[in-house]
Amino acid sequence: IQQHQEIHVVMGNEACDLDSTVSALALAYFLAQTSPAPKAAFVPVLNIPRADFALRTETTSLLRDRGIPAASLIFRDEIDLGGLHHAGLLSLTLVDHHVLPRADAALEEAVVEVLDHRPLERDRGPPCQVTVERVGSCATLVTERILQGPPGVLDATTAALLHGTILLDCINLSPAAGKATPRDAACVALLEERFPELPARDAVFGALQAAKFDVTGLTTEQMLRKDLKVVSNDEVVVAISGVFEDLETFLLRPGLLQDLEAFCQGRGYAGLVAMTVSFNERYEPTRKLAVYSRQEPLRGTLCRALEEATAPSLLLQPLPSPWPCVVAYAQGNAKAARKKVLPILRAAL
Repeated sequence: IQQHQEIHVVMGNEACDLDSTVSALALAYFLAQTSPAPKAAFVPVLNIPRADFALRTETTSLLRDRGIPAASLIFRDEIDLGGLHHAGLLSLTLVDHHVLPRADAALEEAVVEVLDHRPLERDRGPPCQVTVERVGSCATLVTERILQGPPGVLDATTAALLHGTILLDCINLSPAAGKATPRDAACVALLEERFPELPARDAVFGALQAAKFDVTGLTTEQMLRKDLKVVSNDEVVVAISGVFEDLETFLLRPGLLQDLEAFCQGRGYAGLVAMTVSFNERYEPTRKLAVYSRQEPLRGTLCRALEEATAPSLLLQPLPSPWPCVVAYAQGNAKAARKKVLPILRAAL
């Protein structure tokens, strides 16, 4: 700020999963390589505090394998985006999301580009450039963008990051999982064609999936923070956590109720939706979810919205819950991932 240095930040969403991280790193690298006489420094920002990075086990695993040290990354608590914007020095590109959370509303006017793969929830007028395409992984859109650019920009490290991310996001391109599109498959094939030394798909996916589902030694609070998003209105904030453990096992964790209460109270959440997923050997998903709130009216509102949803229908079946303030369900529509459930909860609020 003191040197009046313009900063162009490329930033993923606040869950900061592998897709958000790699999309930000790869797109910032591409922009830095290809922008004519750039005035601004291009900076990828991981949208979590550095202290939370260790919980993103699949991301730490892939970056470590590719020789990218955590010390070279910049996290949200290490850059003053508000100060840069206030000084008129910030441009912001959003990847893997297109609506900033309420706490970042002041940064909206700095957004110059959006690259996302979820349904558009709000329009942005020019001059903001918007690319929103229904593909399995935002990294697919970044790959397409890089491949359309000058030859030679894509290097082996970036290719490996994008390749692994698309495979993990799209469940190894399995049709049964219902996440991959022909564009995701085409990008994986193109990356493999250009970089034949990339490891085999099954090996890449197996290693990343194992790292993602490794919750050994995590506390309940860390499990809930590992893959966290929020929805809110003017009165309440509700957390939605991806939980990498079977729901029945999760609900029987010692001290779970006290942990849920402490997690929500400490962060100002009125309720929490935990969404679990597991896969069989054919990559077919099983999904379950639990709704927790001490406030019965809010719990009822969220449960009704999920039970009665039609776009998409979740086909929920009640499951026994050991706690009166936790409602549990098996989700018959296993293809409806959190991306599809978030708009239902947002509408309910």
